[in-house]
Amino acid sequence: MFSIKTLLRSSAIGAALGLAGWGVYELARPANIGTVGISYGEAFSPARQSNIDFHIWYPAVAGGKQVTVGGNGVFYGTKAGRRAPHDGGRHPVVVMSHGAGGNAGQFGWIASALAQEGYVVVLPNHPGTTTGNASAEAAVRVWERPLDVTAVLDDITAHADAYPFMDTDRIGVLGFSAGGYTAMALSGARVVPQKLQTFCDETDHGMSDCAFLAHFGVDLHRMDLSPAAQDLTDLRVRTAVIVDPGIVETLAVDSLTQISIPMAIINLGDEGKVPVGVDAQTAADLIPRAEFIRVNQATHFSFLAKCKARGPEILAKEGELDPLCADSGTRSRSDIHAQLVDLITDHLAEHL
Repeated sequence: MFSIKTLLRSSAIGAALGLAGWGVYELARPANIGTVGISYGEAFSPARQSNIDFHIWYPAVAGGKQVTVGGNGVFYGTKAGRRAPHDGGRHPVVVMSHGAGGNAGQFGWIASALAQEGYVVVLPNHPGTTTGNASAEAAVRVWERPLDVTAVLDDITAHADAYPFMDTDRIGVLGFSAGGYTAMALSGARVVPQKLQTFCDETDHGMSDCAFLAHFGVDLHRMDLSPAAQDLTDLRVRTAVIVDPGIVETLAVDSLTQISIPMAIINLGDEGKVPVGVDAQTAADLIPRAEFIRVNQATHFSFLAKCKARGPEILAKEGELDPLCADSGTRSRSDIHAQLVDLITDHLAEHL
């Protein structure tokens, strides 16, 4: 939930090398003939006193230039149409929150699939926990992430004329890992600060989070975590899809029992093999309108983009501890992604 150090390095290097030839490369891009467009925006966050950038994937028609979003030496990117014309419809909005250390660009695979199904997908980059802009202390200030999403929704709804293709009466959230917590908080879940403070006292919860915090000298007992208890519900959110939510063990039981919106809560992995730090079955059982779904022969990192052939080798050379390219059993990541697309779109079709 907290690391993915390789992505921070690879993206920064790629950005530095790519700027010089950008103008020539842009002119040489092929024309977009696909049905998915991408654009970008910024929203001012009062909580941060700074701007939050976000990606927008939307149903489109042919036009504009074809670009590849995300991707590096490890992961494949996703093609989309930059400045592609909107398809003329008004579509439900799904705000997606990435995991800590991740970024909006690495989830093009699901954003593109949702756009093809008629959704506008908005992916904020969370300052302090985004590739190239991340720290261990910021990762612990989990309450800042739901406020990012609220700031983005505030901006979109305040400038409806700029987003005529978005139906802001139909908003859902989708979150993975730390983003799963984010989506749960927007739905009404609250953290018990004492549980967060003692999160690393006795176990690593089957994840690399506590080792990551220890490496950077973060002592949870020395941090003021009381803001984590605040109610961060955004009443504009009508439904949520949660995938392997981080710090799910720290959530207040009474807050879970009071969540009123429909939710799909997905765990990646066979029963008994999901790390306890993201095992959401107990939480799902407490939420009145939650459906718990298990995706077998998957791992926590199966929700990341598909890896290139040399991805595992690059990760090993760079000292990445988490098995970002590993799935489980005989299933391919493409097969797991296909199932996830079906599960997510089925839920959204019913509730948005």
